[in-house]
Amino acid sequence: MDELVKKVVKGKIDFHDVQKFTDSGKAVEVRRKALEELTRTKLDHIGRYSIDLGFATNRNIDNPIGVTQVPVGVAGPMKVNGENAKGSFYVPLATTEGALVASVNRGMRAITLSGGCNVRILHEGMTRAPLFKVKNLAEAVKFKEWANSNFYKLKELMEEDKFLKLKEVQPFISGRHIFLRFVCDTSDAMGMNMITIGLEKVIEFIEKENKGVECLALSGNMCTDKKPSAVNFILGRGRSVSADVVIPKKIAKGVLKTAPERMAEVNYGKNFIGSARAGVLGGFNAHVANPIAALYIATGQDPAQIMNSAMAITSVEKEGDGVYFSIFMPSIECGALGGGMNLPTQKEALQVIGCYGPGDPPGSNARKFAEIACATALAGEISLISALAAGHLAKAHDRLGRGKG
Repeated sequence: MDELVKKVVKGKIDFHDVQKFTDSGKAVEVRRKALEELTRTKLDHIGRYSIDLGFATNRNIDNPIGVTQVPVGVAGPMKVNGENAKGSFYVPLATTEGALVASVNRGMRAITLSGGCNVRILHEGMTRAPLFKVKNLAEAVKFKEWANSNFYKLKELMEEDKFLKLKEVQPFISGRHIFLRFVCDTSDAMGMNMITIGLEKVIEFIEKENKGVECLALSGNMCTDKKPSAVNFILGRGRSVSADVVIPKKIAKGVLKTAPERMAEVNYGKNFIGSARAGVLGGFNAHVANPIAALYIATGQDPAQIMNSAMAITSVEKEGDGVYFSIFMPSIECGALGGGMNLPTQKEALQVIGCYGPGDPPGSNARKFAEIACATALAGEISLISALAAGHLAKAHDRLGRGKG
């Protein structure tokens, strides 16, 4: 092992080639020791972990040297009245922000004491939109009509994977460029790899059957993946989910420490006027990215998809002597298996909320996760808007140690 370390330090062996000379587990230690020598940095904590990095090599990580550990807290219980998530849930959140878990927990308590929040999935469909180029606009329209009339052949080719179902193909034309936005049911997987593999055969068939049609890119950004976008906000991607709850005045005063009318006023000024004035894309909310990022990191979702998943509209209205809260999240991209969700710590976090693995019926675990994610985001919104309305935000962060060394 020492000889391998020396060769890596001297540049005779690249980091990614180490496992050619030893097993993948020992390769992790070789890289780490070489990096310590190269950077004169002790990696004592990065080198302590319980997961099998040999197993994760190439599946989840390239050139592994260890792990970064993020503290995981738990919020809850939160009562959820969903179609897939029914009952009380403890939700694991991975974050380094001192006030976040406490804030979300307070929102969950308000929700639970109010009888729970209702959650519904309004639309489902993971997307990938390959970009095609033709001779001119007339040919683009002709190709669009061909795609529409051959939908069931494209569906047959896509569905060679039994867990993948093609729901529709949405065409978008711009001059000689045409995007075909494939919308798919991916069962309990987040599904991007599944769709990408399926599309390879579809594209091959399209180019064979249509002279002059060239696929420029398997992903043409009309999907849209890992970027907040109007198309996802309007048409949805992954799962479009909404949740709501009515919080009585007594709970607003006792738990949230503020008045219903004050929360409604703060939400209108901050989330609607403030967001509109700033030209925020998909951001008519207080801080949905915060709890969603923490939930995604804890459970092994793709963190880059927080970009879409955190788009949301938070509404607050006075209702009777209480307050009505709702949230709409058009693009929750998530899964219950595959990718980082199979790593042991992430798997355990998913098991805490009862969402790991294939659901019965298929897709139900991913739907359950989406409902819990939406409810968690709602809890975060309730708590932050209340803290702003009560003037407690700075005090809470100071008390909970945010920014303290």
